[in-house]
Amino acid sequence: MRTFLILTIAVVFASCVRNKNGQTAQTATPENANVFEVSEVIQGGTYTYMKVKENMDEKWVATAKKEVNSGDVLYYDNQLQMTNFHSKELDRTFDEIYFINQVSENPIQSNPMAQMPSVHDQGHSGKVETEKESAISLEKSADEITIAEIYGNPENFSGKEIEIRGVVVKVNKNIMGKNWVHIQDGTSSNGKFDLTITTQDAAEVNDQVTFKGKITLEKDFGAGYYYDVIMEEAGKINTSAAEDLTVSGTPA
Repeated sequence: MRTFLILTIAVVFASCVRNKNGQTAQTATPENANVFEVSEVIQGGTYTYMKVKENMDEKWVATAKKEVNSGDVLYYDNQLQMTNFHSKELDRTFDEIYFINQVSENPIQSNPMAQMPSVHDQGHSGKVETEKESAISLEKSADEITIAEIYGNPENFSGKEIEIRGVVVKVNKNIMGKNWVHIQDGTSSNGKFDLTITTQDAAEVNDQVTFKGKITLEKDFGAGYYYDVIMEEAGKINTSAAEDLTVSGTPA
């Protein structure tokens, strides 16, 4: 932890450096850089697994195989949370682990279009963590389908093309050639309230959207992306601005 604090202070002072002419120059240091200190390392055949400390919290992370030592302080970019993840190469199940796309000894420039990390070994298994339930309340007509209905009786919708309206709570763009849109409508069944939609169309958080697409069950994309229920190849039919929403609170 002492090493981590020293490095953090050093990063602040490093924002002012001298160029070859002896003049003081400002270097860009990300204000909200993602950084952790490694406390334990387990090397697998494909991945390097690390127990790390970040903001006084401890967690397990994994990245493509890399030489790492306990005590190293590393920066990272995107991360994908997996729960109940079983690593075949370690024969170990992690209650929660974060797969990281890139780690570096130096701050990583933010790239909003970068892909999220993926889990390529088919021997691994786990589920993408769903979004937190948001305080959303949409008034729907009697003939509109709700997310609760889909999760309450998924077999009834399997393979069918349907329309669904909800509020966008998260968007991951340009992953595996698709936009991944998470919507909620204020309904739930058995604790499931978030529907993931793959689409080529654009959507923004807080938009009220209507998508039309095919419902698929137990979908495994083979890269660490597994969904009990997902809407695929959807097209956006309608979008309402955030101020037009009937929302109780702000989506998480």
